[in-house]
Amino acid sequence: MSQAPTPLPDVLRARARRQPEDRAFVFLDEYGQEARTLTYGELNARAQTVAAALAGVAATPGERALLVFETGPDFLAAYLGCLYAGVVAVPVVPPRAGHVRAGTLAIARDCAPVALLGEAATLDLVAPALAEACPGLRRLAVDRLGSTTLWGVDADQPDRVPRGADPAPTSPDALAFLQYTSGSTAAPKGVMVTHGNLAANLAMLTRAFRHDPGSPWVGWTPLFHDQGLIANALHPLYLGGLGVLMTPSTFIRRPLLWLRAISRYRAQTSGGPNFAFDLCVTHAARRRAVAGADHDLSDLDLSCWTNAFNGAEPLREGTLRRFAETFAPYGLRPQALYPCYGLAEATLIVTGSEPGRGPRTLAADPEALAAGQCVASTRADAHVLVGSGQVPPGSDIRIMDPETGRPRPPGGIGEIWVAGPHVTAGYWHRPEATATAFVQLAPAAPNAPNAPNAPNGFYESDQANGRYLRTGDLGMIVDGELYVAGRLRDLIIIRGRNHFPQDIEFTATTAHPAARPNGVAAFTVPDAGSDPRLVVVLEVRATPGVDLDEVAGAIRAAVLREHDLTIGEVVLTRPGALPTTSSGKIMRTAARQRYLDADLPAPRRRTAPAAASNTAMTG
Repeated sequence: MSQAPTPLPDVLRARARRQPEDRAFVFLDEYGQEARTLTYGELNARAQTVAAALAGVAATPGERALLVFETGPDFLAAYLGCLYAGVVAVPVVPPRAGHVRAGTLAIARDCAPVALLGEAATLDLVAPALAEACPGLRRLAVDRLGSTTLWGVDADQPDRVPRGADPAPTSPDALAFLQYTSGSTAAPKGVMVTHGNLAANLAMLTRAFRHDPGSPWVGWTPLFHDQGLIANALHPLYLGGLGVLMTPSTFIRRPLLWLRAISRYRAQTSGGPNFAFDLCVTHAARRRAVAGADHDLSDLDLSCWTNAFNGAEPLREGTLRRFAETFAPYGLRPQALYPCYGLAEATLIVTGSEPGRGPRTLAADPEALAAGQCVASTRADAHVLVGSGQVPPGSDIRIMDPETGRPRPPGGIGEIWVAGPHVTAGYWHRPEATATAFVQLAPAAPNAPNAPNAPNGFYESDQANGRYLRTGDLGMIVDGELYVAGRLRDLIIIRGRNHFPQDIEFTATTAHPAARPNGVAAFTVPDAGSDPRLVVVLEVRATPGVDLDEVAGAIRAAVLREHDLTIGEVVLTRPGALPTTSSGKIMRTAARQRYLDADLPAPRRRTAPAAASNTAMTG
């Protein structure tokens, strides 16, 4: 029987004892220069300081603390201090332009925190609004806690802890933190991640990436998001290596600084959502179009980058190909591209590619895909799917019929069900949602036919505990590789055929140069006819003289040509109008509601034809 992975608090204490002077994290400023650093000894001491402060405000194990931080050392001290104290950390999106997001207030009401942790300036902004949502909330300005010696902690003596900061015993079943999903299809829900889940997934990441601890890990995704927190911050700590972090806003403004950091620190592993790779290609093209040495990329060397992971969004073969072609002159090998798949309900990673293998793709017949089956095709209009990797040891994936709970046949598209120690405990205070998404299946009886006679009528499992997460994602397994097709709830069904919204959205954004990449939502609304009406909402670049009728016409023509669908209505709106998750994904359900509420800001241009129909034109 394999030994359980070591809980993260024990890992940090061990690192602080064995390598107290080693740098744990480097934080880069908006120009890519080192702004702050933390050694393992300093990080451990600061975390213990926060644990003592939590005890000082009577935050007891199991209670919640809201963490409101930008990327920086104070966030890590606060998060790890919560783990030491046994307090359940709840990371949330920091305020933007002095505004506390409605989602943050909803999270606060849902989890009922007893403490609010942040930097003093941030707390001044958010505390009044949060105090109204959570009366009696106790504030802790982490950047004002003072030196570690004030609390009796010495970075060189990590076993000395301040009174009240003795680390709480770490049970695998105890909650480590709540990861609230901003979800593209539903209201935020608090995923309950236990210490056992976190340790198991960190061990899975170690096996999946085979990252050399001697090589730094570079990241920019936000630390309140599962990818940023677990992959880019906690995993380097778990390995005992160096994490190099920049803020998401720095990446968005200067995406090539990400690649320069990889080159400068000789990072082996780094990644992000699909849009990040598109953004780098776009900015590199702009650089090449501008003369002058300041715009030269000749000093970029990406030969060190062996795990360029791409996850958190639908994978695009064209994105991967363009990225590989654009940065091949700078040492990037196409085999370094590493597609993966995961979600918060499984802590983070579910499947990953093989390091050095490169992406697997599958050209599939579009009609067969629409019918829920994968059939290889050599047709010019074949739909190219990108594999998300293979199932790691110790976990299981099933492709199931979402209606009957029975397995789909080989090559069949169905709902992805996941089992393993990384599958989380459920949703905070949502027993019905937990019972729906986390199904407990009875072990299959010996010599008995597999039949839907398990609890809830679902197919019996041969897993020891029979507990599976219904991901809500559609996909298939071909030759051991998982291919993710889309979200079950987002599936568009017109005239009996299945259409994945991300395919329609991709067609729309490539139909006209004024279309903003990653700024489109496709969904249906009820119509007077038997079929629903297809609506496409597109953010349009602020391009002088752009003809909006021309943009809408190009989108209609492209969707008709590629998908044999007539759009019922095209809505053109301004950049940033569509709601997004913390990882940048469009929230289709929220976008649909904004459409129904006529709440899409100018420039909004509706271009419905006189007789809108979902029937393709013929003849």
